[in-house]
Amino acid sequence: MEIGAALVVFLIGAGIGVAIGVVALRNYQNNQATNWRIQAEQDSRATVETATQQAKELTRDAEEKARKLIEEADENAIRRRRELDREDERLQGRRESLDKRVEKLELREQNLNKRQSRMDKQQNDLTKLEEERRIELERVAQMTIDEAKAELLAAAEQDARNDMARIIRQVEAEAREEADNRARNVISLAVQRLASEHVSEIAVSVVPLPSDDMKGRIIGRNGRNIRAFELATGVDVVVDDTPEAVTISSFNPVRREVARRAMAKLVTDGRIHPARIEKLVEDATAEVETIIREEGERAAYETGVPGLHPEILKLLGKLKFRTSYGQNQHAHAVETAHIAGMIAAELGADVTIAKAGGLLHDLGKAIDHEVEGTHALLGAELAKRYGVNARVVNCIASHHHEVEQECVEAYIVEAADAISGARPGARRESLETYIKRVKMLEEIANGFDGVEQSYALQAGREVRIIIRPEVVDDLEALRLARNVAKKIEESMQYPGQIKVQVIRETRAVDYAK
Repeated sequence: MEIGAALVVFLIGAGIGVAIGVVALRNYQNNQATNWRIQAEQDSRATVETATQQAKELTRDAEEKARKLIEEADENAIRRRRELDREDERLQGRRESLDKRVEKLELREQNLNKRQSRMDKQQNDLTKLEEERRIELERVAQMTIDEAKAELLAAAEQDARNDMARIIRQVEAEAREEADNRARNVISLAVQRLASEHVSEIAVSVVPLPSDDMKGRIIGRNGRNIRAFELATGVDVVVDDTPEAVTISSFNPVRREVARRAMAKLVTDGRIHPARIEKLVEDATAEVETIIREEGERAAYETGVPGLHPEILKLLGKLKFRTSYGQNQHAHAVETAHIAGMIAAELGADVTIAKAGGLLHDLGKAIDHEVEGTHALLGAELAKRYGVNARVVNCIASHHHEVEQECVEAYIVEAADAISGARPGARRESLETYIKRVKMLEEIANGFDGVEQSYALQAGREVRIIIRPEVVDDLEALRLARNVAKKIEESMQYPGQIKVQVIRETRAVDYAK
């Protein structure tokens, strides 16, 4: 019973405790909720205040930016307004200027119209005057305009025919002169390669003798020695009245050189008979062949043209004993090679090709007359046969325009050949021809008005003219030089060129009394 009461009391106490706990918990929760609400209100107030403050600051910033934008916009508007005002002023000025120019143009147009009116009136007057003059001329000349035109055309036709005839005569004269030059060239080349005894100055050699008694020994009994000598050498031996000398005649220079050397050895040795003659001729032939080979090698070495075939060098050495117008062809070939090399170097062409072409351009002249053809083509054929460069072959073949020139070195070789052959003193001419040319130069110069004196200088390659200054002025002196040169070209034939120099000297003379 007591246990049950205790249990009831315990249960009642527990229920009261639970009720009190529940009440206490609810009070705590209510207090906590109140605190949270108060804290939330405080936080919200703080947030609102912060937001309000930031909004005020943003508002102030926005107002400040808006104010600055408004100020900048106002400034831009003011600046733009000023620019527009200035542009308007410029446009106004241009409009005024255009108005003025329009006024001037209108005024000028009015003046032009007035001037055109005057010119039209003058043109009408001139037309009337021209018509009146035409009528008067027809009356005086008793000829209409068509008749005058026909007569004028007839006169012009006659003048044209006269000019045409003069030009034809000039062309014919030039062609005849060119034909003469080419004919002389062909003849000279043919004479050089074919025996012709009339050219004695290059076809004979003189061998001195110790005494005239040697002439009989050279002739021998019944002429057997001289016949044996001529048979062995292929030359003619002339034994005449020339004291202490015999003459060896042959147009073949190599044969003549062999004969000269053999004759000199016979005279020195004194033993002259057919067997001895044959022996010494063989020795002289060997010596000349050695000289030919050495001269060919020397020419190639001197000009810097290596690698030539021995036969080419042999033909080149033969030119040592050949001449053209008195000019040694070996020296001419070497000189042409040097000149061609220098020209090629100046022009930027192939110096080696130019030198080789200059050295070998007259190679065909070393061939005897038994071979037909011109020396240029023969030389080119030989060079091609012995493996010479094709451009060098063209230089050889074309230096007399017998074939087309295919490279710039061919033109250079042609020019170098002309320079070497035409330079003063290169080729010999007879005294009579030289004197005649010099006198003709002076006569041509003296034939012009105002010439006081004239002198032919430098072997006729320059004529110097002294004129009277009171008759010929400076401008007329230039015309005189040109006219004299033209007269020389029309009247004379000469190699190379002739310099015409006109000298005008003014002297002032007075006397002290």
